[in-house]
Amino acid sequence: MIRLFDIHNGIKEFLKYLVVWISQNLAIPFWTVGHIHLMTTIYEDIHEVLVSCGMNIVVLLGFILSYYEQHKNKLNDTPRNS
Repeated sequence: MIRLFDIHNGIKEFLKYLVVWISQNLAIPFWTVGHIHLMTTIYEDIHEVLVSCGMNIVVLLGFILSYYEQHKNKLNDTPRNS
C-alpha cells in the first residue's frame, strides 16, 4: 500500500523536475518572444504583464533549483581527506 507521504513526496519531486525542465528548455523562447513583444507593443493589459512576469519567475525558480542541485552533486562528488 502506498502511503500518503510517498505520494506527496513524489508529486513534490515531479513539480521540482517540471519547473527545472521548463526553465532549461523554454527560457530562450520566453525571453525572445517577451522582448520582441515588448518592442512592438505597449503593455496596456495587466494580463500581459502578469503572464510575462510569471514566465520569468518560472525560469528563475528553475535556474535556482538547478543551481542548488548541481552544487549539492558537486559536494557529494568531491573526495574527502580521511
